[in-house]
Amino acid sequence: MHPGILYAALAYVAWGLFPLYFHHLNQVPALEMVLHRTLWSLVFVLLLLGVLKRWSWMRALRGQPKVLGAFALSALLLSGNWLVYVWAVQHQHIVDASLGYFILPLVSVALGFVFLGERPRPGQWLAVAVATGGVLWLTVQTGHLPWISLVLALTFGFYGLLRKVAHLGALEGLALETMLLAPIAAVMLGWATWQGQGVLAQGDSATIALLVFAGPMTAVPLLLFAAGARLIPMSTMGILQYISPSLQFATGVWLFHEPFQLSRLAGFGMIWAALVVYSLEGWWTSRRTVAA
Repeated sequence: MHPGILYAALAYVAWGLFPLYFHHLNQVPALEMVLHRTLWSLVFVLLLLGVLKRWSWMRALRGQPKVLGAFALSALLLSGNWLVYVWAVQHQHIVDASLGYFILPLVSVALGFVFLGERPRPGQWLAVAVATGGVLWLTVQTGHLPWISLVLALTFGFYGLLRKVAHLGALEGLALETMLLAPIAAVMLGWATWQGQGVLAQGDSATIALLVFAGPMTAVPLLLFAAGARLIPMSTMGILQYISPSLQFATGVWLFHEPFQLSRLAGFGMIWAALVVYSLEGWWTSRRTVAA
């Protein structure tokens, strides 16, 4: 197997299996989980940066308040995405969460058009239109917008947009984002522990160890993703990214037995059809470009 495909596939498999981890820790409230994830991710990435001796990017940030402001916003989007995702897993909405990440590539196309002046090809517009029809169908069937799916897709879509123009690597960007969030997380966890509440005050050693594991669990897939993205075309990455929501969907339906009404299948089918159109169009365009 091409090493780039292997790295990217491992990253998407890891993200697809995240529900198993968060479901196992469903006794920890979603907000507390995100606070721990933030702190232990920072610890882990700082250790990695120390081993790799990659600190020059911090000096380059001096006197650049716009960059810090952009990363403060991306940190808020990332933490909001984490919070909604963990809450969804813990409250039996893994299928809805998977739908958000199925929609994400099409949201990215729309954001690129609006904010970056990118011009999607006709096949990409067709995929966006079909997926929009699927979301509307799900809205009609459930009587309300699939807010979990849309929040996850929009927060991570805007997060990706900010990271695209921020010019920091995956590891450095995550380090800066968690640095900005860590003071808030430390104060909130410290206060809860002082009051005798939370896992650090009441939890057992196994639960605390699992929360510490959130650090490498967050950073390692990002590093694998970054390594894969440098070695293979974006069209290949675009197809591989569906590994993650597919695993999430399968986990929700077949492992945790979440209810999935047949009436919703038409909406999911439209979104899956849109992804097939999107992937085939990208593959065909890539082949034509190489041939030319």
